[in-house]
Amino acid sequence: MKQQIIEQTETYVRSELGEDATGHDWYHVDRVRRNALHICIQEKAGDPFVIEMAALLHDISDEKLNESAAKGEVKLDTFLKTISLTSEQVDHIKQIIASISYKGGRQTELISDEAKIVQDADRLDAIGAIGIARAFAYGGKKGQPIYDPAINVREEMTYEDYRNGKSSSINHFYEKLLKLEGLLNTDTAKRLAESRQKIMEDFLLQFSQEWNGQLL
Repeated sequence: MKQQIIEQTETYVRSELGEDATGHDWYHVDRVRRNALHICIQEKAGDPFVIEMAALLHDISDEKLNESAAKGEVKLDTFLKTISLTSEQVDHIKQIIASISYKGGRQTELISDEAKIVQDADRLDAIGAIGIARAFAYGGKKGQPIYDPAINVREEMTYEDYRNGKSSSINHFYEKLLKLEGLLNTDTAKRLAESRQKIMEDFLLQFSQEWNGQLL
């Protein structure tokens, strides 16, 4: 029964996000799912089924991928009613999804191992080589410049600033992506993040050198 639910959920997520061009497509979801299950095994923590379901559904209600937060919630709720889950499982999955978002750096208290694992898995996919590619895909989709020296890095942001304020793809590394390593919950994710963090730091150094005309 659980495998049937997983497969039904995969089909639904593919239909909803399969052609997304912001870095939140099916392949992102699948990487988060695989990261989360790997962390679950390594940490020997959490319910693998709940973790997998939350990972698969974590972007369905995301405000930035829907007309509004409310409509995203309706979309998630509507799907959850089509599958055979207990009320406790539904509540847990929804709690995980609601708690893992970055939201401008304001931390939400994570009340379960499952939430910590799915959040770590999602954040791992936002850094490293994949994270660099996704940052520019999302920035381009939003119409942001690659970089503009006249746009300052925002040190403090409200949620509204984070979602809608003026920025650039390069600034996004300093406003969010470089901070994620220090916000991870599990030892497994922290180990996986080390090389990814260095890849981003090396990229930003090279970008700066080329931007400033340092050709050697």
